[in-house]
Amino acid sequence: MQFIRFSDLCEQDQVRGKRVFIRADLNVPLNDQGQITEDTRVRASVPAIRMALDAGAAVMVTSHLGRPTEGEIKAADSLAPVAERLSALLGQPVRLQADWVGGVDVAPGEVVLLENCRVNVGEKKNKPELAQQMAKLCDIFVHDAFGTAHRAEGTTYGIAEYAPVACAGPLLAAEMDAISKALQAPKRPLLAIVAGSKVSTKLTILKSLADKVDGLIVGGGIANTFMLAAGLPIGKSLAEADLVDEAKAVMSAMAARGAAVPIPTDVVTAKAFAADAQATVKAASEVADDDLILDIGPQTAQALAEQLKGAGTVVWNGPVGVFEFDAFAHGTETLARAIAESSAFSIAGGGDTLAAIATYGIEDQVGYISTGGGAFLEVLEGKTLPAFEILARRASAELN
Repeated sequence: MQFIRFSDLCEQDQVRGKRVFIRADLNVPLNDQGQITEDTRVRASVPAIRMALDAGAAVMVTSHLGRPTEGEIKAADSLAPVAERLSALLGQPVRLQADWVGGVDVAPGEVVLLENCRVNVGEKKNKPELAQQMAKLCDIFVHDAFGTAHRAEGTTYGIAEYAPVACAGPLLAAEMDAISKALQAPKRPLLAIVAGSKVSTKLTILKSLADKVDGLIVGGGIANTFMLAAGLPIGKSLAEADLVDEAKAVMSAMAARGAAVPIPTDVVTAKAFAADAQATVKAASEVADDDLILDIGPQTAQALAEQLKGAGTVVWNGPVGVFEFDAFAHGTETLARAIAESSAFSIAGGGDTLAAIATYGIEDQVGYISTGGGAFLEVLEGKTLPAFEILARRASAELN
């Protein structure tokens, strides 16, 4: 994927004295007192800002926060708590500026945080007039918010069309590199884990991956629907009977390529969905009418673990069981540890997946952990994200 890297511009001394506009993802949770309760996104934004400062730039940063009404700024929508946290992390004052579209006074070495960009009229619909005004504020636009890369808004797309230079910041560039490595030029065999409660929410992902991967491991309610498609009983487990034909189509598409969707040979069941429910391991063919399947069985988990250990590339989205309940966490833990032990390049994304990675303490053993949420899922669906498209187009124009 062709794009201009902000890091390259800094190394080539093309940033000194320039006005740099960074679109970060600072959409952090706040409590009722307006205090940040979890600052991962703020900390993740610091490398791009520090890179710009060290290169001698005058730095402007903006982000959305929550769901404000365009044209109105309320205290609950303000980036004021973020400005305070950024000041502490950077070790220098970060001034917050409202009504910034008409002009920003910032000197090299300074950082100005531009108030919630979704307050600006025309931001969400990417109005060209707004994008052109914002582009005039800077010499270099830096997109560093992968979590917004699937949205074509004023500060994520429009400004990149009109800014003198448009490039990817270190966070976005790392995501683009990891996605390219995993899906565009993967080392084989390429295995994907797609798990979740419903096939319907991830059907397009399953269909897209069926054309690419060498093995498609399904889990959760999705696996139950595939078990139905394979003619196995699932009791009263969560499934979508109306999508059995879709599951069969995915299995057929995989088989036609000599690939497979491994169907569980054993499962862990319970009579109720509860943390203290008694867990029973059963052959997949022996699930009773009043059983709930809450995890893959140890035999299945071990077989899948062996496949993962021999993979060249692994894409992981979703735990394969109800890992929040200890009795039904064995499958997810087994696969997580297999990914950690594998020499494969692995990329993982999705909130539940990140929670599982944190639970088992394997953050340092996963090749790349995507922070994108919806953007990561759209990549798996085979979509070209708007941010990737515009940055590639601008790079092509620059280089050609």
